[in-house]
Amino acid sequence: MNALLARHPRLAALLAGFLSATGFEPLKLWPVTIACFALLILLIERAPDRRAAFLRGWLFGVGHFTLGLNWIAHAFTYQDAMPHWFGYGAVVLLSLYLAVYPGLATLGAWWTGRRFAFTGPAFLLLFAGCWIASEYARATIFTGFAWNPLGVTLLPTGAAIAATLIGTYGLGALVLLAAGACMLAARRQYRPAAAIAVPLVALALWGQLSPAPTTPAGAPLIRVVQPNIGQDEKYSAELEQTHFRTLATLSGKPRPAPRLIFWPEAAIPAYLDMEPEWRWRLADLMGPGDLLMTGATKVYFKDKGPYGTTELAGANNSLFVVTPDAQLAARYDKAHLVPYGEYLPMRSILQPIGLSRLVPGDVDFWPGPGPQSLTLPATLGRPALKMGVQICYEIIFSGQVVDRANRPDFLFNPSNDAWFGSWGPVQHLAQARLRALEEGLPIIRATPTGVSAIVDARGHVLHSLSSHRAGYLDSRLPPPLPATLFARLGNWAPFAFLLILLGTALALRRGKS
Repeated sequence: MNALLARHPRLAALLAGFLSATGFEPLKLWPVTIACFALLILLIERAPDRRAAFLRGWLFGVGHFTLGLNWIAHAFTYQDAMPHWFGYGAVVLLSLYLAVYPGLATLGAWWTGRRFAFTGPAFLLLFAGCWIASEYARATIFTGFAWNPLGVTLLPTGAAIAATLIGTYGLGALVLLAAGACMLAARRQYRPAAAIAVPLVALALWGQLSPAPTTPAGAPLIRVVQPNIGQDEKYSAELEQTHFRTLATLSGKPRPAPRLIFWPEAAIPAYLDMEPEWRWRLADLMGPGDLLMTGATKVYFKDKGPYGTTELAGANNSLFVVTPDAQLAARYDKAHLVPYGEYLPMRSILQPIGLSRLVPGDVDFWPGPGPQSLTLPATLGRPALKMGVQICYEIIFSGQVVDRANRPDFLFNPSNDAWFGSWGPVQHLAQARLRALEEGLPIIRATPTGVSAIVDARGHVLHSLSSHRAGYLDSRLPPPLPATLFARLGNWAPFAFLLILLGTALALRRGKS
């Protein structure tokens, strides 16, 4: 092994990064991830200069993201305006860019370690702190791409409960510390290895033994609908009536007890604020105390020409709350849009060369104002509720999903994961589970093809529908927990953890000097 690392450190970094992504869904090989990061730590310790330190971290990231994001290629098979083969190139190109962030983490740890003589456990703490900073940067720079944060690999272990304290970016540091403990143990440095490993094991036990909140018998009834409408059929005008009948059938017959009914993102091809006939079609499906939450599009027009003709100016990807009397009780507009999916950056340059956004249409979506809590009116004995909404991609952004000044009772995540092949939907659900843990809020997910789910405030999946299956989930709404430390502090929490790591590393360094 040592000979291989000495002769081919770049190849070792690339392969280790590739294998490290097996810790994400659907494989969940989290021990492999920890072992691969232990190898990365060793490679960075042995890096002879700054260039090698960055390059090894960057190559690790290229392998890591290329495997973990392979599902993106599948999205291009649904857009005939773009070449399908471009999807594989897009995965590689995106990975080449995202790998810059692990490269910066390894460079920062190497340079600081050499400059200020951080070695052994102090270097591990320093590296973990640099990883927090790099993942936060990845999630924010150029609108951010926060998919598959390293900490999500800890969900099967129970240690992910630490997200209630230090958030998702803090969890990534725990993976680095676990890898460091393994490396120290392999070097027979058992005392520092145990000093790191024992708190991690305690966290895992806390997570495994922590009780889920009990759902009260009188909690609101909910139904989550998954129609199994694939992306290749979604926008077919010929199938519009068939799709609506599927949604209507799965929603069930009206009943006396009030229900909250959840449909997926962009479930219907309607402009609900402009088409009252559509609102009445939906109202006919509901009982007197029901509310229907459905994804649809809000459009905006602009005048054109001397005769007052109009054309589309833009649109919102929206969630509407429909009442039994065909009124719109509330609307949420998606704020964090997908570049190249819902809008085309540099349209004037890219469109002439044949590129298009992945969602069909000639105009771009416009962003909404950000996290809001929508009030669901009380009816037939059901109390008023506050619902937060995060549409599809938005749910992956830690610390950006809740209006902290108006905390909701639960989060609704309508999504369309039909784009994402077999790996994307389960990775998406895993990240939603982290949001539930961080915020102490239950999450309802409704998707057209899966995975739809009901997640409690501890991140446990209570009920789910697997991919490519039509069905529904009936349950009572799980209760929220009191606001967690992370829910109160947001992403100041992982940054406070970063400072603790750096302060401890500095103390260890001084203790040796």
